[in-house]
Formats: sequence, structure tokens, C-alpha cells
Amino acid sequence: MGSSSSGIAIVTGSESGIGKATAVALAERGWDVGVTWYRDEGDGRRTVSEVESKGRRAELRRLDLADGGSVQATIGELADALGGLDALVNNAGTMLTSPFLDFELDDWRQVIDVDLTGQFLVAQEGARRMVAAGRGGRIVNVTSVHEHVPLRHAAAYCSAKGGLGLLTKVMALELAEHGITVNSIAPGEIATAMSGAEGEDARAIERPMIPLGRPGDAREIAAFIAFLCSPEASYATGESIVVDGGLLLMAAVANQDAT
Repeated sequence: MGSSSSGIAIVTGSESGIGKATAVALAERGWDVGVTWYRDEGDGRRTVSEVESKGRRAELRRLDLADGGSVQATIGELADALGGLDALVNNAGTMLTSPFLDFELDDWRQVIDVDLTGQFLVAQEGARRMVAAGRGGRIVNVTSVHEHVPLRHAAAYCSAKGGLGLLTKVMALELAEHGITVNSIAPGEIATAMSGAEGEDARAIERPMIPLGRPGDAREIAAFIAFLCSPEASYATGESIVVDGGLLLMAAVANQDAT
């Protein structure tokens, strides 16, 4: 990577939420951005418009992480259309919940296929292109605080995010010799569609059990991701950066309250 923060990035799941905020944040910092959508093409086009409003190029493709046969081809199409790949943000994901004893195998497979296998395929294609180009690169995998701690009724989600967190470390080990850094961002509760609060002002939502008292804003996560894609983050690799308003600290409080 060069001395500036600009280049070509792909951000999966960038039709909304953290992905959209990241695409816009990167565009503001001089990146051209490949945008992917899954459910709503209109939302994807709106992200493209915001990227272009920052004076940057954008390309849009539909990406279905559960369709393993098409994932790498889609990432390749985006990279080819933009003229290369310097940073990859592996953000798209899903969540299905059910008590462990009742978790259906089809639901388990859906979550694992999207949140772990699909992200593996995206990262592998991106890394292959970075290695072939010989310029190094940045890969950021978006996991969750549940990469680190369990959540009731989320066996598949926690398993996938935990697996992605360890995959991040394996990738970091193997890709370091190519000048590619690989890190994960582990958000806590963020005001997005997945949490049922997209479009709301995160600072106006009360969350007494979070030390900072509120959920995060997608733009707060995007800022961390943009930093990890920058030259200033060139010595960080294999890390999981938790951005959760202090949520994980509450385990200590709960333990204190129980004694």
C-alpha cells in the first residue's frame, strides 16, 4: 500500500448499517468502494450514491454468502470493475436465534454458511488478489462481542463469530509475509437493522446495562474499520478490537453483584 489512505476497497453487506457507514467513511478518506447488497438493491444504490457524492468511484453487485459457488466470482467482478483491491471489509452476515435444544439443523447451516463459510470465501478471494498484485493490503473481518462471550439462543451465531475470530488470526499469520494485515472488529450492540434500531439516534436510546449507557452508532464502528485500512495501522495484525461501550466489562459487575 502507498503512503496515503486511498485505494480500492470492497465492503460486503454495505447496503445498510455498519457496512454502509464503512463504505461512506472510506470514500471520505479517498477510497473507491465496491458495494454489495443482498435484500434491497435500492439500498445498495443509495450507498453507491453516497460514495459517489464524496467524489469517489463505486461499483455495485449482489452478494449471497450462502451461495458458495458464486461468492468468489462476485468479489472478483467487483475488483476487476474497480481495477484492483487494496482493502477488504468482510461485514455481511446474518443471525437466527433459538434455544440450543431446539435449534434446527437448516437454521444452523444457514448461519454457518453465511457468517463463517461465506466470509472465508470472500477473504480467500480478496487475499489471493492482494498477493497476486504484490502491493500488500488490509482485511478487516467484522465479528461481534460474541466472538468472545456467549449469548443465549445464539449457538450458531456465536460459533460462527468465534470461528471467524480465530480464522482472522490464522490469516494474519499466513498473509503477513505478503504485507497483508488481517484484523477483526468486534462490535457490541449497534443501532442497526439487526438490533431493530436502524435510523434511530443511538445516543437517545437508553441501555442501563452498558457502561456508556447507550448502543453504538454504525459510524463509530466504521471509523475503527477505516483506521485499520489506513497506513497508520500497518503494525496491527491478528487483533480483535472490541468496540462495545464497555459491555464486556459488565461480567465483572455481575460477578461482584453475585457475591
